[in-house]
Amino acid sequence: MKIYDDMRYFVFRVVVLFFGLSGMGAAVEKGLPNIIIIYADDLGYGDLSCYNAKAAYKTPRLDQMAAEGIRFTDAHSPSTICSPSRYGLLSGQQIYRSTGGGGGAFEGPGGPSYLKPGTLTLAGMLKEKGYRTGIFGKWHVGLTWRDKNGEVLGGGFKNSLLIDYEKSTPLVDGPNARGFDVSYVTPNCPTTDPLYLYIENGMVPVPASMRHKRETLPNPEGKWRWDNDEGWMAPGYKFVDADTLFFEKTRDFIVSHRESKPEVPFFAVFSTQIAHAPVLPGKGYGGATKAGARGDFLYELDSLVGKMLDLVKGLGIDKETIVMFNTDNGAETLHVVWMRQDHGHDPSGGFRGMKRDGWEGGHRVPFIVRWPGRIPKGQVSKQMTNTTDIMATLASIVGYPLPDGAARDSFDMLPVLLGRQDEGESVRPHLLTQSFRGEFQIRQGDWKYLDHKGSGGNRYDRKFLKDYALEDTEPGASGQLYHLGKDPGEKVNLFFKEQKKREELQALLKKLKDSGRSAPRGRMPLGVKGIPLVK
Repeated sequence: MKIYDDMRYFVFRVVVLFFGLSGMGAAVEKGLPNIIIIYADDLGYGDLSCYNAKAAYKTPRLDQMAAEGIRFTDAHSPSTICSPSRYGLLSGQQIYRSTGGGGGAFEGPGGPSYLKPGTLTLAGMLKEKGYRTGIFGKWHVGLTWRDKNGEVLGGGFKNSLLIDYEKSTPLVDGPNARGFDVSYVTPNCPTTDPLYLYIENGMVPVPASMRHKRETLPNPEGKWRWDNDEGWMAPGYKFVDADTLFFEKTRDFIVSHRESKPEVPFFAVFSTQIAHAPVLPGKGYGGATKAGARGDFLYELDSLVGKMLDLVKGLGIDKETIVMFNTDNGAETLHVVWMRQDHGHDPSGGFRGMKRDGWEGGHRVPFIVRWPGRIPKGQVSKQMTNTTDIMATLASIVGYPLPDGAARDSFDMLPVLLGRQDEGESVRPHLLTQSFRGEFQIRQGDWKYLDHKGSGGNRYDRKFLKDYALEDTEPGASGQLYHLGKDPGEKVNLFFKEQKKREELQALLKKLKDSGRSAPRGRMPLGVKGIPLVK
């Protein structure tokens, strides 16, 4: 079957190339919308005031974005940590499609990329449709770095000074080798994991040659500097104003593109550092809220989203631009603890768990989409969806027939966006997520099966998480089964009491893993030309 899929994709590519629709020479189809994805980091379900009425601060611009479009209440990240989720965003697939299991977060010169050669990416797909593509901010899906002998370096911090930049660049698996025309990114978490440097269009303008010290970071509440690793950095590297820089790079890309080629649609990814540790609110945002440094940090993110929306309006392209807001996993452990203790704010929004955990707090995340004139205002959808679905949805919008060998965990949510899907009829018959160690969780309606004991991530016998440990109601079970409709807090394990349902989900999980896909075959796009304006 795989040979058939690969051949089908090859034939499709040949046809596309023959008719001149590929790469830089792509013909531009009229009516294709511009696309902006704002991808936040470690942002929990309860971190926006439009999701959490009890939030300790307000996020007015994101609330406005939700009111002007659609807000999903059952959206999930592919993984409960960043690198595998970013792979899911860019490929429409769960991380085990690349690694055969789980996937960690890269540190130092870690790689090679999870996006293997030949993987159809979101950017590559849109580039074939004639889009100008760009990404700005955190990359973090792995890169190949080489030493002076041409040998590939492993991850960690010690190998950073062994990088030979002439032999390593242009990066063979950087953004520009994976479908992006323009890029300005950091290899790892911008303020957490060395090496600290910028990569511009596959090149490194300033190599890492200085030793970063944590005490150089300003913060009125010193504990919020937590998780800033000391290591090698490039001279002039920015920590406090990281997201301001990434926003400015995104803005410049959009503005210059509109000035030079307004007839060509653009695709831009603004990949933020907020709200990943350390918490470093930018200039002008300190004290913006009464919820401490992290509240100020989230207010900064909200402000940058507002600036992006204002930019689109100011350029006169509001109605022809889709803006998506999503995040890579739930909130960080100590962030959850401190915000609950210090400000009565729950980043997990009442759900059990947090970043790394297979429980809902680890992967249930905000997802907001705005497209004036096409997406009806004020929609709140209970549709179960995953970040991986962005690829099939955009493929449907731009009229790109996805080959069966690509985006294998991606479902088309366009009917939901347009308000044409019955809320009682789920687009997804099932949904996969993976926790910190790559272990699986599977949803089918309100039923959720975790194919592992415990959290799948954090240890709740440790001091700072002990207060949030719940009694294991079935200590002899090898997995967990919950009915989220009756038990959204995942407190009562029905592993033995609902044996038939548990075995059904276990069999379904095995089938989806063995088949190499969870999305249907033969997906055909609705196509932008055939979508009438929403009345």
